[in-house]
Parts: sequence; C-alpha cells; structure tokens
Amino acid sequence: MTTTPIFDLQAVQKVRKGAVLIALLALVGLTMVSQSASGLDSPMHEGIEAVGLAAIVFAIVGRAWCSLYIGGRKKAEIVSRGPYSISRNPLYIFSFFGAFGIGAQSGSLTLAVLFTLASLAVFYLTVRREEAWLGATFGAAYAAYKARTPRFLPNFALWRDEAELSIRPSFFLTTIRDGLVFLLAIPLFEAIDLAQAEGWLKVLAHLP
Repeated sequence: MTTTPIFDLQAVQKVRKGAVLIALLALVGLTMVSQSASGLDSPMHEGIEAVGLAAIVFAIVGRAWCSLYIGGRKKAEIVSRGPYSISRNPLYIFSFFGAFGIGAQSGSLTLAVLFTLASLAVFYLTVRREEAWLGATFGAAYAAYKARTPRFLPNFALWRDEAELSIRPSFFLTTIRDGLVFLLAIPLFEAIDLAQAEGWLKVLAHLP
C-alpha cells in the first residue's frame, strides 16, 4: 500500500521563508542596538566586512551551481549527482555562508556567528520535514540515497557527476536573483553604521 505524503513540499518552503524572515528581522534589530567592539573605522571591523563579502559571493556562486543540478527536479526525482552526490543539502550549505556574510557586514564576528546559527536552526527544521516528504514520495530510492550521503557536511570521496546536464534557465536565474538579495546587507549595515555614528541609533552593547 502506498503512503500518501501528509504535507506538500511547497508548503514547507513557505514556512521556511517565513521563519528566515522572522529570524532576519530579529537579528537586524539586534544589530541596530549593538556595535563591533573594535569600532566602526577599525581595521578589524573593515576586515570582517571584507571576509563577509567574500562569503556572500561564494554563497551566490555556490547556490547557482547547485541550481544547475536541482532546478525544478526536486519533486520529480532524486538528484544525486554533482554537489548532491557529496551532500544531500549543498544549496543550504552555501546559504549558511551567505548568512555568515550578512552578519559579518556588522563588523562583528559575534553577529556573524549568530546569523549563521539562526540559519542552521531554520534550515535544520526545514530539512527534517523535507526528508519526511521525500521519504514518503520516493521510498526505497530516497532511503538508499539518504544512507550513503551526508545531510550537510560534504564527503568529497562520494563525488559523482553527469556527463552532461539539462539546464532550466528560469530556475537558474531565479536562484541568482534570490542570491543577490544577500548583497542588500551591505547598504543596510552601512546605513546602520552611519545612524550609530551620527547618534540616531543608541548603542546598547559592544560585541567582539
């Protein structure tokens, strides 16, 4: 007897996006009342921002790469080649780098880590529900893939690739568009820095 999935994957994604938005608003609120302990114009502050920018670019490129393999196929088949041969959730891994990069635009490593931990919590809960859906939908095929492939931390020894890919441009471009949203952190945090420097925002805590 076939088991019918008790929830839809699209609904899970909507919940994920809502949770990400709530977490983002809460952390941006914390950023508005805190400041890096090294000071706004210090080399440490600028260096952390630069590392964060590199992490954001890495996340955008990595997410786009993953979309070449997974775009539009998640509901139709088990994708197990390329980045999905070494991790079941490589797109989310790159999103963790993006979250770190966003937090790092504050110039504080503490906030960068908090942004990363928040994304880990949200995506972990999302992945658990996605796994239930995929298991109910694909049965033994997904169970075998799940048994050999790590949930997050890549195992590069498992790498397998396709000789060629059938690419869906709309999904690739959508992933690029979504990734570019990470870059909005740069003007946002610069505006917060300016508001704090001018005394428009009161700083309640200095974070390393």
